[in-house]
Amino acid sequence: MKKYANAFLKKLTTTLEFVIALVLAGGIILMTTRLILSFGNLPDMDQFPNYDDLLTTCFNLIIGVEMIRMLYLHTPMTVFEVLLFAIARQVIIDHSSPVNSLIGVLAIAILFATRKFLFVEFDESEKTVFRANMKVRYINKIFHVTIPYHDDETLLDILLRKLAEEETEVGVGACAYFKDFGLRIAKITNGAITRIEVIRSIH
Repeated sequence: MKKYANAFLKKLTTTLEFVIALVLAGGIILMTTRLILSFGNLPDMDQFPNYDDLLTTCFNLIIGVEMIRMLYLHTPMTVFEVLLFAIARQVIIDHSSPVNSLIGVLAIAILFATRKFLFVEFDESEKTVFRANMKVRYINKIFHVTIPYHDDETLLDILLRKLAEEETEVGVGACAYFKDFGLRIAKITNGAITRIEVIRSIH
């Protein structure tokens, strides 16, 4: 019973996140449209009495867009970008004191240090599944990776060689990691590897 409840709650929360993202996207589209249409009134300065108001509105829209990405991507990088824009907005728009600006700059520096030293290499990645017998030279062109290969080697050839070097057991989920990408066995049919997932780091 518990596993069914967990599955239901997971599906419900995912659906709610998408609904919230859609609502937020709709609001941002309307606000952006209103912002664009208001440019005709700028000579009268009715819509934006000063430059700070225009800047604040733009920053709010950017942060909203980043929040939409955070809701549907669920990656550390999207959280990082939301925090980065939120702090940058505070530093640029708030002119309360030099101390507050310095604290904001230090916070941004800490965020960048966290990204550089604490993010795992494959926290941010793109994943695509290919047929195991696909030629590596085509994968390199399509996926913009540099998988080392010889002649007409396939993904399967590269993966099996790497797994053998690392003495890793062949099975679904077995991975071979290279400098900026990884290969994972995605599917085995009748004892033969038929699908391989290419995981490319996007740091």
